[in-house]
Amino acid sequence: MKKRKTKKREVPGGDTRRAAARRIVEVARGIYDDVIKRHRKPAMKFPVRALSNVKYDVRKGYFELLGRKVTRTLSYNTARTFAQSMRLLATTKNDLLDRNDIAGKREIYYNSKSWGVCRFEQQSESDALLDDMEAMLGVNREQLGYIPEERGGEVCGPLVVIDADPVSGEEIRIDCSRLGTGAWSIPSRVEHLGFETRAEFILVVETSSLFQRLVHHRYYEKAGCILVSMSGVPTRACRRFVRRLSDEKDLPVLAFTDGDPYGYCNIYRTLKVGSGQAAHINRYFCVPRARFLGVTPQDILTYKLEDATHPLEEVDIKRARDALRNDPFVRHHKEWQEALETMLEMGVRIEQQAFAKHGLNFVLEQYLPDKIRKGEFLP
Repeated sequence: MKKRKTKKREVPGGDTRRAAARRIVEVARGIYDDVIKRHRKPAMKFPVRALSNVKYDVRKGYFELLGRKVTRTLSYNTARTFAQSMRLLATTKNDLLDRNDIAGKREIYYNSKSWGVCRFEQQSESDALLDDMEAMLGVNREQLGYIPEERGGEVCGPLVVIDADPVSGEEIRIDCSRLGTGAWSIPSRVEHLGFETRAEFILVVETSSLFQRLVHHRYYEKAGCILVSMSGVPTRACRRFVRRLSDEKDLPVLAFTDGDPYGYCNIYRTLKVGSGQAAHINRYFCVPRARFLGVTPQDILTYKLEDATHPLEEVDIKRARDALRNDPFVRHHKEWQEALETMLEMGVRIEQQAFAKHGLNFVLEQYLPDKIRKGEFLP
């Protein structure tokens, strides 16, 4: 039998790694010049990563950093932190980027034990410094070779993901509609993936149990969609995957979460526009084309689910009120203000699984088709 030739793709992320390595060299050269040529204390500037330092850019579709920065200058009190910053930059370039290698955040913490007096005493130190470095360089840490500990999400439906062997570059094709009763797990890094699909939209789902029901009944065939499980607040890999797939294949994205302030202000808001703490990389991870399908407060009345709700807890009430007062995204969209105010007035929250009151498959046989046909989504 004649052996089929396999395509080869470039080892993933080569251009990005080289650009990141050059940026690290620029930072190091600037510090060297400060000390040797200018005879002054070297310093590094980092953006302030907080909701108070972001704006919601409607045209771009995500939270964007304002201009506030903090400066870390070498002094007696900051010598150790400064040394840790420089050592982390060196490790990132020499051990990860130059060698096309990867590392978890926990590995970096333990790797620092060989750094002598500038080793990290707690992982919280290395995690915070890694976030600062990411913000300073203006690239996401996955592009630097750092992999997250959490799972990236799951995918099922009419999609072929084109991956590559990281060593040989040999092309690997994964058909996400032919995985039996399972689904494909999104990897920690997704920049190098290619896509082929005939789907009409992407449906991202909060809970794993509902995602499994949709997969079990092959809902994606009837709806012509790609199903993505978020399992709570979507991970960076999940968001980046959805963003790239949406952009490259021109696919709208519909989000389906529980009807509570957490589902609205944490899960959906993070998916669509990002967060204040990660504003320096929101442009990579947010999904501006996302629209909120449900569950909305109005759905409780429309589908007669009043007896399938739960009272709002104090944490829910606080989260909703904080969003109404402080969240730039909520404050911009009157529709979201009305939804949260209605929820507070009703005093209840509702889960995705509440539709099972009308039958286990009501959500896929009636609710989803109704909502998609009407097209009345929150922004």
